[in-house]
Amino acid sequence: MATPTIVLIHGAFADAGSFTPVTRQLLDKGHTVRVPGLPNRGLLSDSEYIRSVVEHIDGPVLLVGHSYGGAVTTIAGAADNVVGLVYLAGYALDEGENLNQLQGRFPDSPLAKALVFTPFPVSGSDPGTDVSVDVDAFPDIFARGIDPAVAQVFAVSQRPLAAIAFEEAAPVAAWKTKPAWGIVPGADRTINPDVERFGYQRGDFRGVTEIEGAPHLVMWSHPDRVVGVIADAIDAVG
Repeated sequence: MATPTIVLIHGAFADAGSFTPVTRQLLDKGHTVRVPGLPNRGLLSDSEYIRSVVEHIDGPVLLVGHSYGGAVTTIAGAADNVVGLVYLAGYALDEGENLNQLQGRFPDSPLAKALVFTPFPVSGSDPGTDVSVDVDAFPDIFARGIDPAVAQVFAVSQRPLAAIAFEEAAPVAAWKTKPAWGIVPGADRTINPDVERFGYQRGDFRGVTEIEGAPHLVMWSHPDRVVGVIADAIDAVG
């Protein structure tokens, strides 16, 4: 089988640039990489968009999802040419489950008290609600341990997530039919690490890597470890 194209899916409150250190390393190693921007307008529509990106790639694909991008990976990963899944501090939803239900199994993370809700216009419909992170709280919650100057840039350039994304249920769980790997950053303050562990354990993932002291933005703080897990997945599916 041809070496898979690696498609990196960012999460809520971030953009494709959050993968920069990992993207650079993968390119330097000769991998074909794609890092599409996620619309963050709803779980189902975001997943449909990523699936369309994946299905236009000639050959096998390894999907790598961070945070909310893990939920998107869970659905879009059902595409026929996806051969493996990697979750970075990600939500591994079950079929018929939504983000609120999965998170509700465990105590809230510090993120819950730092969320900001802002209406946005929807053509021909009632206004939607954008969810973002308080700019002042963002560095400590989302990017603790990252260079403060970089964390500040992430804070002011964050991509909000439409609130409907928390309510939409996954119609499929690709980890039931595709091999999967997961990373748990031990100092995650955005998602309770137990949410991640639970999803990975019930999915019987082939490998789960715990990175002690790592923040939610683990691909920025520990790119070598993330690239190592991706390499393991590539070796296994290739």
